Amino acid sequence: MTLLVLGLSHRSAPISALEQVSLRPDQIDDLRGRLVLGQHVREAVVVGTCNRLEVYAEAETFHGAVTEITTALAEVSGADLTGLRPHLYVHHDERAVSHTFHVACGLDSMALGEGQILGQLRGGLRAAQHGGEVGPQLNSLFQRALRVGKAAHSETGIDDVAVGLVEAGLLAGEEVVGPLPGRHVLVVGAGAMSSLAAATSTRLGAGTLTITNRTPHKSEHLAASYDADSVPFEELGGALVAADVVVTCTGASAQVISAEQVQQALAQRPDRPLVLIDLALPHDVDRDVLQIPGVTLVGLEELGLLLAGDGQVPAQVEAVRELVAEEVASFLADRRRQAVAPTVAALRSRAAAVVEAELERLRARMPDLDEATDRQVALTVHRVVEKLLHAPSVRVKELAGAGGSGDYADALRELFDLDPQTVAAVSTADDDAAYPPDATRGLADLADLADLGPGLPTTLAEAVRRQAAS
Repeated sequence: MTLLVLGLSHRSAPISALEQVSLRPDQIDDLRGRLVLGQHVREAVVVGTCNRLEVYAEAETFHGAVTEITTALAEVSGADLTGLRPHLYVHHDERAVSHTFHVACGLDSMALGEGQILGQLRGGLRAAQHGGEVGPQLNSLFQRALRVGKAAHSETGIDDVAVGLVEAGLLAGEEVVGPLPGRHVLVVGAGAMSSLAAATSTRLGAGTLTITNRTPHKSEHLAASYDADSVPFEELGGALVAADVVVTCTGASAQVISAEQVQQALAQRPDRPLVLIDLALPHDVDRDVLQIPGVTLVGLEELGLLLAGDGQVPAQVEAVRELVAEEVASFLADRRRQAVAPTVAALRSRAAAVVEAELERLRARMPDLDEATDRQVALTVHRVVEKLLHAPSVRVKELAGAGGSGDYADALRELFDLDPQTVAAVSTADDDAAYPPDATRGLADLADLADLGPGLPTTLAEAVRRQAAS
């Protein structure tokens, strides 16, 4: 089995490519369902945010899973696979675990150290649990990732250096409209990012704050939390007239603010510039607003450049990286120990069967053996076998944790002539009916991946070459 992470993010793809794979919740459910019904993916979790879409999978085969995931992603999103491939990356096994933990700690986020990704990972896991597409392997990975992410925020001070997308956008807006105190900020939306926008605007001293959302009670609730005004979504045009800075992140599948609306708003306040901060994906704001004099549009791409910084690595980031490295090593050691556990269990099962067979043979030869003596003989034999198996059982798990679990498991199977089917029977306590049947189609033809071009952090082509060389 192989852990895989395949996807694209702001690090590997332009906003236009990310927009192509911006999936609705029902589409994400569809993608997971398709994957686990295939032949090569046993478990699947999909994490979709405004700047990433990633599929986490426990795979039967590396090449087959890569093919199934990329094909399913193209089918569900409607994106052209040829144009999508150069932006896709894939990590497997140790690199997959490391990437997952980096994501959970906010080290792979556009806003360094941001904590919202933890909720997004948790949401992806819960959706997969609800759909029955996650099993023990990915559940273990995500639970550990969530713990590592929490530890990073509570133990390393990463929050002290994390620069939020909202704050970066508002500070950029100040360069156009002047200091935020005394300015009118309009927040469009009422979700987590909109709540952050309201909180940040208040903290930075915005003179007036207005909230609007398609669902009135949500905008009213958010407005009440920050002593702000709430206006019906139907009055968005009028709200644009009053605003100096607009922060929008609605999660809508279509544009929320049109160029025509902005043009009409500016016609009523010709001497005041307007800053639009679009944190949504797909975009909330029509890109044609860039042609309107007096309008400044700040999107995710622009914020990515703002947050790039001077390249200096804060001490808190180094602390998080050290934490991640330690946790990755610990998780992989646990996974290797778990991998050898079925073989140990099969060995003990074989020993128990031998003991019972010999005791039955003894009872047949000595039918007059009294019950008390029979119990003492059975107990003694079991103790002897237990003591003989205890040291190798413990030692093989220790050695497996240090690396090479497959070698030690193979040695046990050979030395004790263990049937692979017996080992497989104790590999998991889960009902096999919950998973797709084991099947092998052979290696998929991945010759077309050879010319994927550069992608960050690891292109599919590079991963295929590494897998082939290993």
